[in-house]
Amino acid sequence: MADSSIPVRTCVGCRGRAPVTELLRVVVRDGGLTPDPRRRLPGRGASLHPTEECLRAAARRRAFPRALRSSVPLETGPLESHVARSAGRPAPGGTPSDRHPAGPPLEQDDPSDEQPVKSPR
Repeated sequence: MADSSIPVRTCVGCRGRAPVTELLRVVVRDGGLTPDPRRRLPGRGASLHPTEECLRAAARRRAFPRALRSSVPLETGPLESHVARSAGRPAPGGTPSDRHPAGPPLEQDDPSDEQPVKSPR
């Protein structure tokens, strides 16, 4: 029997299924796509392999607005820089060995360190 303790999600880029531990959660904040490696930010999220190939495929297919139910175009700048850092490109703030596979350096302060916010529906 398969281990069902780890949830499985579908990557919006390659449409492959993978455990959430291998995928990067992406949310919309201030009109842009924001990486949520700790999976704590409020709102609807989309899952993406933290690779440039999956990011390009998702952007080409316009998968983010559809998955996140957004009717406006979304800025991908912060997400692109996060994926470039996690892909091993040189970036300030640490070496690739101290990174979580789907996130930034663990010591770095990140907006995703904020507590989740509950909003009335």
